[in-house]
Amino acid sequence: MSSPTNPVRTVAIRNAHPRLRLARAAITAAIAILDQHAARFLGGCPPGELSLAFLTDQSLAKIHADFMNDPTATDVITFDGDAAAGLAGEICVSADTAARFIRLKLSGPRTSRRRAKLTAGPTPFAEELMLYVVHGWLHLAGYDDLEPAKKRRMRAAEARAMKLLRAAQALPNFKLIR
Repeated sequence: MSSPTNPVRTVAIRNAHPRLRLARAAITAAIAILDQHAARFLGGCPPGELSLAFLTDQSLAKIHADFMNDPTATDVITFDGDAAAGLAGEICVSADTAARFIRLKLSGPRTSRRRAKLTAGPTPFAEELMLYVVHGWLHLAGYDDLEPAKKRRMRAAEARAMKLLRAAQALPNFKLIR
């Protein structure tokens, strides 16, 4: 809901993954729900335009190398924005990492029970990729996950945010095509 203290946020979405299909309006709606409940998350992501980039592992590894001097693939990289320029920040996520994580999760022991549980609602891939977006949004809100206690706090906030999005039936339906 828009108000003078909580204006509707502009969300710029870049899909640079050749096989990822997404619904921009659904992603924007999910971010709006997080923004509406910002008080539950250290005040939420700062005001301003939020940029989301959906990338391949290779593209995100290049950003990781260029900005953090680490050439390995990762799941999420978040860049702080510039309040004076009206920018909340940028969240870069790897669709490849989300897909790989879900494949590993579904191929482990007790696969049929796990698969049944994971496929009861939105696809496991869609949930995992949205979790990466939530993780970046929480970083912009001020959460950190570099120390064990802070990581536990981040994981608890992620769980609350995902529960909120599930309850609102606001998880975007991401698909990775072959």
